[in-house]
Amino acid sequence: MKAVLMTQVGSPEVLQPGKIDEPVISRPGEMKIRLKAAGINPIDTKVRSHGLFYENSLPAVLGCDGAGIVTDIGAEVDDFKPGDEVWFCHGGLGREQGNYAEYTVIDKRWVALKPCTLNFVEAAALPLVLITAWGALFDRGGLESGQTVLIHAGAGGVGHVAIQLAKLKGARVLTTVSSNVKRDFVKSLGADEVINYREQNVLKRVLELTANKGADLVLDTVGAEVFKNSIEATAHFGTLVTLLDPGPLDLSEARMRNLKIAFELMLTPMLRGLDTARDQHIALLKQCAIWLDNGRLKCAVSAILPLEQAAEAHRLIGEGHTSGKIVLEV
Repeated sequence: MKAVLMTQVGSPEVLQPGKIDEPVISRPGEMKIRLKAAGINPIDTKVRSHGLFYENSLPAVLGCDGAGIVTDIGAEVDDFKPGDEVWFCHGGLGREQGNYAEYTVIDKRWVALKPCTLNFVEAAALPLVLITAWGALFDRGGLESGQTVLIHAGAGGVGHVAIQLAKLKGARVLTTVSSNVKRDFVKSLGADEVINYREQNVLKRVLELTANKGADLVLDTVGAEVFKNSIEATAHFGTLVTLLDPGPLDLSEARMRNLKIAFELMLTPMLRGLDTARDQHIALLKQCAIWLDNGRLKCAVSAILPLEQAAEAHRLIGEGHTSGKIVLEV
């Protein structure tokens, strides 16, 4: 079958179209899926440029997010049937095959029925960012109705769903963007206040918008410098959640503020075999499917490329200028 292979660690050019054996069902609880689309996430580019999570895995097929059609099922699969349209976050880290390919085989436990109102491209864009945003806002951040949350990079993959999930909870949402186009985009998602970090001092503006208190919860989706600058934008006794490693920092002000500092890495259950946590991820996808189908959540796809152009997709996401998600169509 056709696939895009990571041949070595390096720049986007290490992603090369090729052919590999079509996967087959080997356990009774597995099912085979014809992939129709694969979402591109920053973790894909990090794995490509820094290395896989498992040794001796090259060449490898990347891509955690996928959507497709069930073509065959194992003897113990009784909740799915051939023809079912599904979405999932699985593989692509060096152990199991990822989704830059025509087919995959997955344990039935890690798959959910695709939202009816979404096409395959839209469905493939969402699983990882939905699970990440939910974990950061609610599991780690404890966000409650009436609280104020600051979401950095609100037009990005995680950011654009985090805004919507926070509004569904009844929170007040502040968010940062880099342009007027992105400002309009995040306003359309429900953001209450938008800060253009190229034109405004983010800390000063957050304090103005919160009567000098800061946000109850801050979600850093960017990295070390934003994390550092977010400490004073977080209210005393508030929570600061980051998706990345902030590196060595002076945390004296965070200590003075009695902040809770938390990390969100939604890949942990997959990497560490934490099945109960993965069950919760599937429950979340099922709930989000309901919200997507009734219009309470929206998906934003900024670019659709054919499978063979995976390297170009990685270049685009590496530039950091896109809104929403980039997806490969298989």
